[in-house]
Amino acid sequence: MEKELLAMILAGGQGSRLGKLTRETAKPAVPFGGRYRIIDFVLSNCSNSGINNLGVITQYQPLELNEHISNGESWGMNGHNGSVTIVQPYTDSEGESWFKGTANAITNSLPYIDSVNPKYLLVLSGDHIYKMDYEPMFEYHKETGADLTVGVIPVTMEEASRFGIMNTDENGKVIEFEEKPEVPKNNLASMGIYIFNWDKLRKILVEDKETDKKMIDFGHDVIPVYLENKEKIYAYAFEGYWKDVGTIESLWEANMEFLDPNHSLHIRQEAWQIYTNNQVSPPQFLTDTSDVAHSMIVDGCYVEGEVKNSLLSQGVQVGEGSSVKNSVVMANSKVGKNVQMDYVIIGEHAIIEDGAKLVGKKGAIEVVGYGERIGGQKNENE
Repeated sequence: MEKELLAMILAGGQGSRLGKLTRETAKPAVPFGGRYRIIDFVLSNCSNSGINNLGVITQYQPLELNEHISNGESWGMNGHNGSVTIVQPYTDSEGESWFKGTANAITNSLPYIDSVNPKYLLVLSGDHIYKMDYEPMFEYHKETGADLTVGVIPVTMEEASRFGIMNTDENGKVIEFEEKPEVPKNNLASMGIYIFNWDKLRKILVEDKETDKKMIDFGHDVIPVYLENKEKIYAYAFEGYWKDVGTIESLWEANMEFLDPNHSLHIRQEAWQIYTNNQVSPPQFLTDTSDVAHSMIVDGCYVEGEVKNSLLSQGVQVGEGSSVKNSVVMANSKVGKNVQMDYVIIGEHAIIEDGAKLVGKKGAIEVVGYGERIGGQKNENE
């Protein structure tokens, strides 16, 4: 039976610009905001939008991400009316297995997509922080008679050269696309959110496999072909908080913004919750020697030292005499005694030995990787 809409989440990115934080795990699985992982936001958006048929395309270091998603139960997608399917690379008859780009990942997922047989395909990135109801965009796609609708958001002109830029007419129809232009003509940046009429996209992707043309990425390859063929492409403008946390600085900044109780993401809003798959931990414990201000400290934390303007994820320990400022400490990491930390991101399961000193600054955040051990005077960062 044909499904009207299938969502495919692209979650296979390495996230190399996050350095040590993605050596052991995929970028969408990187912890965020104390108790979440980055992919929780797009999964929750789908759940809250009433989209319960999902394929999640994973590739790089997928184990932790696959375990986190599991059967989709945490997002209400494991019943008779919904499912989450993990789609991973496999070797075909031509010996190809590794997804080379966004469009290529969809091409190599054809057996799964065909088994669902959707009329429309919603393609989403698994590594952005935002809340969005996809239903109005879907309705806009059908109302305009579009072959492709692209979610866009205004960015500053200074940032525009980092994105794919959509140039539109007065009706929102895309007339030109510029991939990371040095001198952008406007500031409507692609959010990496696409709604395709599946039959048309499938035809292009299948023809690609049968010719020498290569449809590797949506921005670089597919959208230009749609424009060349005079297909109808419309831009859907999103208003709200949206963050690409693709760099250490942007990840740190997004976490710091999360501390604002009036943050435009409205994380405490009951009507549009962000769900996650977390282990059950004991309550946090702050000792008599602790000093905490303007910080987020979640379940399982044990704090004896000072924590200012920082986020501590589940199971973090901070020893007596230590000072943690302007920092993000991910789950199950241990900060020893008399440690000084300022402008630092600590990966999961890291150990900071007694007396260590880690000091960064805005624009140059210090990073400790997953499971890394920083030992006292020997590794001191003056």
